[in-house]
Amino acid sequence: MAPHPIPGGLLIAIEGIDGAGKTTLARFLRDEFSRNGGDVSLSKEPTTGPWGMQMRASAADGRLTPDEEVRLLILDRKEHVADLVAPALARGAIVILDRYFPSNVAYQGAAGIDVDALIAANDFAPRPDLLLLLDIDPKQGLQRIRDRGDKPNHFETEENLERCREIFLSMKMPGTVVLDARRPAVEVAEAAFDQAMRAIAKKVFAARGLTVDGAEIVLSHLNPQA
Repeated sequence: MAPHPIPGGLLIAIEGIDGAGKTTLARFLRDEFSRNGGDVSLSKEPTTGPWGMQMRASAADGRLTPDEEVRLLILDRKEHVADLVAPALARGAIVILDRYFPSNVAYQGAAGIDVDALIAANDFAPRPDLLLLLDIDPKQGLQRIRDRGDKPNHFETEENLERCREIFLSMKMPGTVVLDARRPAVEVAEAAFDQAMRAIAKKVFAARGLTVDGAEIVLSHLNPQA
């Protein structure tokens, strides 16, 4: 399915607290779809644009207020959507995002900004067709950060990450699939790829006027173990 344009494209957002394995999974999915000839765009937020770089700097020194962080993230996301996300979806590509607006909601929500207000502020952002939420205990996430040789920044405290985790799990956005990120990376990747293939099938079938149930029947024949 992946080598052909997908009607309206497919937007996959990979979310979760720090140390959950988002970047590893994003690269795996990019590589798998590219290997099969798919048109794939992999990106992440904050971006490396001017607004995103200011936000990245704040993660290191913590000088910005939560309101200032929200302002920068929204500006960065509007530019990101206009320049990369929307054009890629319009040509029928698979867009994989390593963090998207749900991270904005979770992290700035944990800092005290109203969650509903944050969701409303992101109304302009296309909703993911598939949101892969990698769920992990903050202690384990922090240990992974240290194991890879990094030092947790001022966002990355156990208490703050627990608040973020709670917000992620409470959002319940359409298309969300929660994956147990404590599992071996290969198992998480296989489960995520299966969900992505199902999302593609459902979108292709819907564009042809067929039902979601029909897509599930076809997939069950292709992968009886799913």
